[in-house]
Amino acid sequence: MAKRNETKRQSKIDRKTRETEIAVSLDLDGQGQCHAETGVPFLDHMLELFTKHGFIDLSVIAKGDLDVDGHHTVEDVGICIGQAIREALGDKKGIRRYGFASVPLDEALAQVTVDLSGRSFLVLNADLGQQFVGTFDPDLVHDFFHSLAANAQITLHVNVLYGRNTHHKIECIFKAFARALAEAVSNDPRQTGVPSTKGVL
Repeated sequence: MAKRNETKRQSKIDRKTRETEIAVSLDLDGQGQCHAETGVPFLDHMLELFTKHGFIDLSVIAKGDLDVDGHHTVEDVGICIGQAIREALGDKKGIRRYGFASVPLDEALAQVTVDLSGRSFLVLNADLGQQFVGTFDPDLVHDFFHSLAANAQITLHVNVLYGRNTHHKIECIFKAFARALAEAVSNDPRQTGVPSTKGVL
C-alpha cells in the first residue's frame, strides 16, 4: 500500500508477502538521514551511503526469510524503494528529469545515468564476480536495481568502468546512483510543466 504526502515529496510504502514484510518511508528533499534495518548488513550500509550522497531521508524496516538467503529481502526492498520514489515524485512537474554522476572509490569508477521517464529499463554493466562481500552475494546488486527501476518506472544505466575490489565497485554504484537521482529529481526553475513533449511522464 502506498501513501503520498500531497504537499511534500514524501511517501510511505508497506508491503507484506509470505517471504517479506517491509515498511519504507522516503523524503526526496531530506538531509541524508537513514534508518535501515533489513537484516542484510551490507545492504544497510549501501542504503546509508545512498541517502547521504542523495540528500534523501529514508527509513527501511524489513523482515525476510534470511534463513533461505538474502534474495527475497534485497529484491523486495528494491521494489518498495522504487515504489516510494515514484509516489513521492507525483506528477513530476518542474523536475530536471535526467541525472548523471561519475563516482570513484580508490581504484574503482562507476557512472550512472538516470531518466525519470515513466518507462522502466535497467542496463547494468558491472563485473562484480562471485566472491561474497561479507555475507552479501554480489549478484543481488542486479536484483536490487532491477526491482527499483521497474517500480520507480525509471530508465537506469549503470556502468562500472573498472575496479578490483568488489566492495568498492558496489559502493561506487550506490553513490553514483544517489547523486544522479538527486540531480534528476531536483527542480529546474526554467521548467514550468513536465519535462516531456508528451506532457506526461
